[in-house]
Amino acid sequence: QVQLVESGGGSVQPGGSLTLSCAASGFTLDHWGIGWFRQAPGKKRDGVSCLTNLEGIPYYADSVKGRFTISRDNAKNTMYLQMNTVKPEDTAVYYCAAGPLWDSVECNPGMDYWGKGIMVTVSS
Repeated sequence: QVQLVESGGGSVQPGGSLTLSCAASGFTLDHWGIGWFRQAPGKKRDGVSCLTNLEGIPYYADSVKGRFTISRDNAKNTMYLQMNTVKPEDTAVYYCAAGPLWDSVECNPGMDYWGKGIMVTVSS
């Protein structure tokens, strides 16, 4: 069964750090484009960071550039989002996803598989 399962969420203080993990099962994750998305209350789901470009060029939303880093560990079939210097506006449900590779340096909207989401709360 194809599954993506997020872990590592929770509460963190502003300025702190958090690492989200996404373990894939039922398929080989490194043969797919990967991405992290988030949805805050009352907001639409937005792409945070993606590795869907055929050349391996990552995309970062302007709001997280310089603070977040996307990566993958092929041996563990797991993807990660390292979140540094977090801000209250980073509070959201975070989703990992996998989809086709393509030739644009942006999050691929055509993701096929999604995790159930995990909450990240940034507050004092």
